[in-house]
Parts: sequence; structure tokens; C-alpha cells
Amino acid sequence: MNADDALRAALDEWRAGVNAHDPERVAAAFTEDAIFQGLRPYSVGRDGVHRYYDSQPPGMTVSYRILESRQPAPDVAHGYIRADFAFSAQPAIALHIGVLVQRGGGGWRIGQYQASRID
Repeated sequence: MNADDALRAALDEWRAGVNAHDPERVAAAFTEDAIFQGLRPYSVGRDGVHRYYDSQPPGMTVSYRILESRQPAPDVAHGYIRADFAFSAQPAIALHIGVLVQRGGGGWRIGQYQASRID
């Protein structure tokens, strides 16, 4: 599996959870000790990811595109993506997100996530 495939394995599950407004499913796409930095203060672990996505407005959806990817080891890949978050009652937000994914017993999971706005 190449780096893009590894990223897609984790990010497709993240996207499906976001689009379904299912914070539990989103959190499950992350490792138990994931470092997560959305647009608010960072958290560590799935509970912080769950709280973050649970607070998002219903109807928010995301699409993403991998801009760069690398696979420094067989069970690790990292990448830089563009994510477009759409809302029903406010303008869309475009973000750049740096992610690191790790392969474990449950498959590919996000171990680090850091988002920044595109200005």
C-alpha cells in the first residue's frame, strides 16, 4: 500500500463520520492517543476529537484532496491535504491539514491532525 492509499484508508472513514455528523465514528478514525488540532485548542485522544466534532453544526460536510504524501515506514504515512468544509447556513471553510496515519490492529488510523485556515 502506498502513502496515498494509507491516507485514504483513514481519511475516508473520517470524512464518512463528519458527513454523517457521527462524532463517535469520526473519533474511531483516530488512534487512542492522537494529537488533534482543529481550529480550537488542541486535545489528545479520541475524547477530544469526539467533543470537537460533536460541537459542529448539523449538515456540515467535508471533501478533501491529498496535496502531498510520504511513507517513511511501512506502517506510517503522512500527508498534507486540502479540506473543504461546507455548511447549510454559513459560508464554506477551506483548510490545509497535516496528518500522520499509523497502521495497527484496527487498520489505518489518524495519529496526528493539525488544521490551519487557507487565507
